[in-house]
Amino acid sequence: MNKLFHPALVTAALMTASVTISGCAAFSPKQETVDNLGPMPAVTEDGGSLPLEETQTVEPETPVADADIWIRVRAGFSLDLDSDNNRIRVQREWYAKHQAYLDRVATRAERYMYYIVEQAESRDMPLELALLPVVESAFDPFAYSHGRAAGPWQFIPSTGRMFKLHQNWWYDGRRDVTASTDAALEYLSRLANRFDGDWLLALASYNAGAGTVSKAIRYNKKRGLPTDFWNLNLPRETRAYVPKLIALSQLVRNPEQYGITIKPIADTAYFEKIDAGSQIDLAEAAELAGISLEELYLLNPGYSRWATPPEGPHTLLIPVDHAEEFQQRLADLPEEARMRWDRYTIRSGDSLISIANRYQTTPATLRTANKLRGNTIIAGDTLLIPKPSAQLSEYSLSADERLSAVQNKGVSGREKQHYAVRSGDSFWKISRQYNVGVRELAKWNNMAPGDPLKIGQTLVIWSAQARAPSSNSNSSARPEMIRKVNYAVRNGDSLSRIASRFNVSVNEITDWNRINKQRYLRPGQRLTLYVDVRNAY
Repeated sequence: MNKLFHPALVTAALMTASVTISGCAAFSPKQETVDNLGPMPAVTEDGGSLPLEETQTVEPETPVADADIWIRVRAGFSLDLDSDNNRIRVQREWYAKHQAYLDRVATRAERYMYYIVEQAESRDMPLELALLPVVESAFDPFAYSHGRAAGPWQFIPSTGRMFKLHQNWWYDGRRDVTASTDAALEYLSRLANRFDGDWLLALASYNAGAGTVSKAIRYNKKRGLPTDFWNLNLPRETRAYVPKLIALSQLVRNPEQYGITIKPIADTAYFEKIDAGSQIDLAEAAELAGISLEELYLLNPGYSRWATPPEGPHTLLIPVDHAEEFQQRLADLPEEARMRWDRYTIRSGDSLISIANRYQTTPATLRTANKLRGNTIIAGDTLLIPKPSAQLSEYSLSADERLSAVQNKGVSGREKQHYAVRSGDSFWKISRQYNVGVRELAKWNNMAPGDPLKIGQTLVIWSAQARAPSSNSNSSARPEMIRKVNYAVRNGDSLSRIASRFNVSVNEITDWNRINKQRYLRPGQRLTLYVDVRNAY
C-alpha cells in the first residue's frame, strides 16, 4: 500500500476489546466492550489499529432545533446507493447489528456534523462524504492509528503538512476540527478532479494513495478490463473502505429498511469560531466560556497542551450558546491574566533546553516569552516560564494526560516497567528484549510503530517477565529501575568518571545531552542521565 498520500489509515479501538476492521477503526471505538462486539468483516493483514486514546465522553447539549441534519444529508446524497454487492452487504450487515455503537458515533458527531455538511455543500460535494469521519475515526478527534494518522480525517504527518496542517509540540492541525475538515475536503476535491469526477476512485485514492489507484487502472487498461472501482485490483483495506461508506450511506438513507435508527442531530451550528488574539490558558478559556475543560478540548482537540501555542493559532471553537458570554468576558480579562508565569533565575550550567525540559515546555516557547533571539542565556538573569493555571490532571485531554491515562492502565498478568531509550534502540529491538509485541509497545506509549524514538525518552512496558533485561548486563541481572537524574558536574569530573559512577557509557551520556565527547566538562554544567538506580553508586 502506498502510504505517502494516505491520510485515511486505521483509527483505534479505544477500549481493551479490539474490534478490528479493514483499513479503519471506525467501528473499533472506545468502550466497545459494553456491546461485546464481534469482529468487523474484511480484517486487514496488518492487524488493524492501536487503541491509543482513553478520553472521557462528554455528552454535548444538543441545541433545540426544528430540523434534523440527516434530512439535509440525505437530500445531498449523489453517489449510486442502489448498487449492491457482497462487499457492500457484508459491511452493511455489520453496522446494522451494532445499534448502540451507531448511537455513540452519532453522539460524537453532534459537535462536528453541521460544520462538515456546510463545508461539503459549499464545495458542491456529495454529502455521503460527511460520513467519511465515521469510517476514518468514528468521529474521535483524538484517534491515532498504527500508520501515524491522526484526527477525525486521519491525516498522516506528511500529507497534513502538504495541506498546511501544522504540527508541533503545542498544536497538531490534523486534529483541528475546522482545519482538518477543510483540508480533507480540498484533498478529496483534487482527487475527484484527477479521476474525472469519479468519487469512488477519489475515495479509494484517499485511502490507498492516488498512485496506487492509477497503477491499478493502467493494469486493467492494458488487459482490456473495466477500470471502475469495483473491478480494480486494490489493497484489501481499500477494497473494503469504499463499501463501508456506501453501506453507511444506505443505512442513513433508509434506516427503517434495515431495522436501525439514526440518532437525530440538530441542523444548526454547534460552535462559533472566536480568535482569542494571543496565548491563553485553556482552563481560563473554559471558565470564561462557562463550559467544562473537557468540552473545550473536544471542540479544540488540535491543542496538545494546556494553552494555545505562544505564536498561534489562538482560535477557539466555543458552543454557540456560550460564545457571546465568552467574548464579553475575554474582552474584560486583563492581558496578564490570560497566562500564569513563574520566574526562574538562571544558574551556572543551565541551558535553554534543560530549563525547558524541567518545566515541560520548549526552548522556542521560552525564547518567545522572553524575547530572546537565540539560545544564549546568562547566569543570574531571570526567565519568565509559562505554567498552567490548574493542576495538570485537570487538563485530562491534553497530550500528556492522555498518555498518562494509557500508561497507567494496567494489563492483567503483567508488570509495569520503565525503559529509557538508548542509542540504536527501535520498537522492534525493545519489543524483542521484553518479549512483547511491537504494536502493543507502541500503544502503551500513545505512539505508532513507525514513530521515531528519542534518546532518553522513557517508555512504559507492561511485561510478563519477572525480570527486565538490561543491555548492560546478562539475562540474570536484576530488573532495571530507570530514573532520570540531573547531575551537576564537579571539579575533577570527566565523562568516563561520571559514566563509571553511574554505570552507564560515555556514548550514552553524550547522546542524552548532545555534547561533544572531545570537549571538556565545566564545573556546574548540568547533565541529564538515565540511571538504573540499583546499579549506580
